[in-house]
Parts: sequence; C-alpha cells; structure tokens
Amino acid sequence: MPNAGVPERADFADVALRLQESFLQNPEVEAFLRDLAAYAASRLAPPEHECSCEITVLRPKKPPVTAASHPDAVLLSPLESDNGDGPGLLAMRTDTTVLVADLRREQRWPEYVRAVRRHGFLSVLSIPVVLEGGARGVLTFYCVEPVDITDEIPVAEAFVRQASKGLKLALRMLKLEETRDGMSAAMQTRTVIDLATGAIMAQNRCSQATAFKLLKDASNSRNMKLREVAAAVVASVAGAADTFTYFDE
Repeated sequence: MPNAGVPERADFADVALRLQESFLQNPEVEAFLRDLAAYAASRLAPPEHECSCEITVLRPKKPPVTAASHPDAVLLSPLESDNGDGPGLLAMRTDTTVLVADLRREQRWPEYVRAVRRHGFLSVLSIPVVLEGGARGVLTFYCVEPVDITDEIPVAEAFVRQASKGLKLALRMLKLEETRDGMSAAMQTRTVIDLATGAIMAQNRCSQATAFKLLKDASNSRNMKLREVAAAVVASVAGAADTFTYFDE
C-alpha cells in the first residue's frame, strides 16, 4: 500500500518526530489529526487508487474527534456509529487490522456498507492506533476501487505503530493543557465563592458556614449555579461582576 518510492518504507523511523513537530504547529486536536490523516495518505495511499484517509480518536469524557486527509471531505467514520458497527469500530474493539477488499462482497454491516458505497468507495482498511489512558484510535483508508493489499498490511501497520508514538505524546500534552485550564477555572470559581461568602459574613455578621449555606440555599431556590449566585452577590457589593485570581502560570 505505501508508495513505492518511499525510502525505508517498512521502518518509518521519521514518523514520530514528524508528528511531534506537527503538534507544535497544530496544538488543536482536530487540526493535528487532520495533518496526521493527510500525512498518512501521502505516505501510504497507493498511487494507482484514489483514497481518503481518516483518523478517529476516542477519549474518556470527551466527544469523539474525526479528521480526514481532505479538509472538505465528507467524514465517513461517523457512519459506523450511526449504523451500530463497522470496520473501524471492529478494529478498535479487537485491536486488530480489518480489511474489506471489496464492499460489493461484504455481508457485514449492510447499512454502513451501503452508505460508504453511496460516497463512491469500494474498499476499506482500518488499523487500530495504540494509545493510553483509556483512549482509543483508528486510522482508516477508503479507496474508490477494490484493492487487495494483504501483502502490504504489515507495512501500513508499521507506519501506524510509529504514528501512535507521536499521537500519544500529543494527547499527553493536550491532557496537561486541559488539566491546567481546568485548575485555573476551578480557582476562579473558588475565588468568587470565597468573596461572596466574605461579603455575606460582613453584611449579616454570621459565620463562614452560615454564609456559605445561604449561598447554597439561594442557588437551589433560584435554580442557578453556585458560582452564578456568588458572582451576583459580589456584583451587588462591588458594583462589578469581574473577579480574578493571583497565581503564576
């Protein structure tokens, strides 16, 4: 399946570094995955067949993210979720490569097969991406002609193994960024609640526990988030709802 002119095509030692550099340029997960899909298509798609590459990543407590080698292409991988199953989901579930050489002869997943064929594709190759922390991924090729590339599957799998290293590092960095943002948001929320509690203590000459209970009761009775009630209290006292925290990035 890889292009015949690619040197050391079964090694792909350069792939992980290439993806690390890509993530530095495309820190948003969708942009990074789109670049990865395009890179995989350029390295692996057979030159004699028109193919599209997609990559899907599933992370705990995050929505699925799918990107294609062509930014304006219709995403086909979500069709598997819409129809209950498909080669990509099977590849992730069994941690094995799934090849459908000719969709016209495929008896599994009839709704999915019909949907993919309506988009002009007749073969599918899905390779699971090894990730960590409960994340799963799959790289899938859709080709417009039936292809039997059984002999080339080990080469494609070698590429994906190397790509997995770069993707795992990118997801680690992304998780750290998300954790930092979450901690920042939590600190900001705590700040406005503490300010509101202090204001209520001063106005009512009550204890901290009593002031916090008043905030919680107001939150429940008004069906508002505790932070929103606290911000309203701060605004009523200070004349502005904006608060900020003092801490170093």
